[in-house]
Amino acid sequence: MIEVLTMGRAGVDIYPLQVGVSLREVETFGKYLGGSPTNVAVAAARLGHFSSVITRTGDDPFGLFVHDALREYGVDDGFVTPVAHLPTPVTFCEIRPPDDFPLYFYRFPKAPDLEILPEELDLEAVAGARLFWATVTGLSQEPSRSAHLTAWRARGRVPHTVLDLDYRPMFWSGAEEAREQVREALRHVTVAVGNLDEVEVATGTREPYEAAGALLEAGAELAIVKRGPEGVLGMTVAETVEVPPVPVEVVNGLGAGDAFGGALCHGLLERWPLEATLRFANAAGAIVAGRLACAPAMPRLDEVMDVLGDE
Repeated sequence: MIEVLTMGRAGVDIYPLQVGVSLREVETFGKYLGGSPTNVAVAAARLGHFSSVITRTGDDPFGLFVHDALREYGVDDGFVTPVAHLPTPVTFCEIRPPDDFPLYFYRFPKAPDLEILPEELDLEAVAGARLFWATVTGLSQEPSRSAHLTAWRARGRVPHTVLDLDYRPMFWSGAEEAREQVREALRHVTVAVGNLDEVEVATGTREPYEAAGALLEAGAELAIVKRGPEGVLGMTVAETVEVPPVPVEVVNGLGAGDAFGGALCHGLLERWPLEATLRFANAAGAIVAGRLACAPAMPRLDEVMDVLGDE
């Protein structure tokens, strides 16, 4: 049985090996597996779960690299297929700690992961996965949007069906378009997770408690709001939990959310109490924020437990 099945973006991250330098001046780069839901699958695999990802790449050397990297990280690549006429996406970033990490997405003329087709989905695998994770980006264009809705209908809102609110403005005509799609998606999922900017797009408010309540009213059973230096808020109809952040000297903040996501998957699958799950996810995110890359930086279980033991 697939424990964690993610769906959506995949590509190649090209990160500078010089910190604090503009891309205009960078001379050397590292090449890494990228794409938020793909990184979440890697993070979950690092924590001991059988993970797989539904995505598409170009039929090119970077697409082959995605397959190689997934296998290296222990993630099943059986649902990763090529699109002959589109290149595998490449993403560049600048690394300017502690909180400035601009991203430059090269997903033109269209990203292959937005060409996921509803009729090609393995709906038995989607319905049978113990946890299914998708992101808002997958709703930005067709046929990916219809494929996501098809997948959610196949699951029938069984636990755990997670929506990462992961709003990227460059993929949308505006926040209102995204909000309309998110509201429809929230009818089909049981968990919604996002930062303050993302929950504001989803609900119209960035006040954490109001936003979490609005996510629950829209259909989620668990709402998680990441508040940066203020920690994390988790809310269900039965309980509200706040956990503080884990102090870290930030090197690159871009992979922290994906590490948080993989650790959240772990806590949900282990049926931990909400507070323990959020503390664990916070610690995993902090570890990756202190490292350069995303996918290769995802922590093992013992590393996260060591951080929690130091609190």
